[in-house]
Amino acid sequence: MAAKWLRLSLLLLGFCSLHHATSGDSSGVKKMKMQFRVFEEYTQALYQRYPDIRIEGENYLPIPLYRHIASFLSMFKLLVIGMIIIGRDPFALFGMPAPGVWEWGQTNKIYACMMVFFLSNMIENQLMSTGAFEITLNDVPVWSKLESGHLPSMQQLVQILDNEMKMNVHMDTRPHHHS
Repeated sequence: MAAKWLRLSLLLLGFCSLHHATSGDSSGVKKMKMQFRVFEEYTQALYQRYPDIRIEGENYLPIPLYRHIASFLSMFKLLVIGMIIIGRDPFALFGMPAPGVWEWGQTNKIYACMMVFFLSNMIENQLMSTGAFEITLNDVPVWSKLESGHLPSMQQLVQILDNEMKMNVHMDTRPHHHS
């Protein structure tokens, strides 16, 4: 088989940016590290088998609504933490009595800020995580974790790629009819 540059794209991680994955709870960080480790293992194994293949990893973004909610929540979190630190009662602005949780937060500012931060980041990570591991060969989808619900085993992936490459070779060697 003639050496041919094939482009294999692995869309994965499901996090819009490293910030979202690392600024939150440890389960989001663990999930991101696990997905990245799988990507690295697959990449290394595929390079050994297919030395002429170019592998690209990309983030697979969640739907825009989830991205907007996560962005709003990120800003709202900072506002709430700021209000806790300053000690301003936002409920007084609306003529409402402060709830007990707010009073507790004022007497336990460090705990309250940490709770707001980690709880918000946990929700943001859930909104930003797609769990995607989408694989394309020359821009043709060959595997979708979103559709199948699981990652392919290395054996499955190699079989899929072998079949796709055989089809590409057959298509390239077929005589072209000119009209």
